[in-house]
Amino acid sequence: MDHSTHSDRPSGAALTRLAISATLHCLTGCAIGEVLGMVIGTALGWSDAQTIVLAVALAFVFGYAFTIGPVMRSGLALGAAIPVALAADTVSITVMEIVDNAVMLLVPGAMDAGLGSWLFWGALAFALAVAFVVTVPVNRWLIGRGKGHAVVHRFHDGGDHAHH
Repeated sequence: MDHSTHSDRPSGAALTRLAISATLHCLTGCAIGEVLGMVIGTALGWSDAQTIVLAVALAFVFGYAFTIGPVMRSGLALGAAIPVALAADTVSITVMEIVDNAVMLLVPGAMDAGLGSWLFWGALAFALAVAFVVTVPVNRWLIGRGKGHAVVHRFHDGGDHAHH
């Protein structure tokens, strides 16, 4: 019983690949925002809380931006692309940021290490790696249910497969 309809959801290895791809995509935006936030907050001598708020805010901005761009290139207007990005990435970015910032806070001295320190950059790289590992199964679960990044892939396909 092979009904290849547009509502077929990926499973197994294909689903895992899609989840890894979606998570890397999200991680790219999150990492840019996270690093910028940590750098700006640390450079300005802000408290851990202020630095994390800035890092998380920028992670969401860049995370969403990395989704909105391709969706708009598929022909959707900005007003329509924003809800798609929110639906696709909110859970993913939230999980990633909670894990990432928790790791930064748990590594002794990481938040106070300063930008010239291997501890700061090592902890940040480690935090992003842990966040990636934790977020892949979350994205896999979401995509498997037609949520999260699966929403975006409807636009990447642009209906090409509808006529086959």
